[in-house]
Amino acid sequence: MPFVHVQITRDGTTREQKAQVIAEITETLQRILGKDPILTHIVIDEIDTDNWGWQGETTTVIRSR
Repeated sequence: MPFVHVQITRDGTTREQKAQVIAEITETLQRILGKDPILTHIVIDEIDTDNWGWQGETTTVIRSR
């Protein structure tokens, strides 16, 4: 049973875009690895940009420049 966990920043991704990501990841696992879509689980976590950072700064600060 494949389980894919996708983490992205919360910044305007639409419901339709997330549905497309889920569909395409599922299709890729089926096509390349032969995984059954019925058993494939995709989870998308949207992380607030204040809670995601690198190089010592939050994504909010970095994007504000």
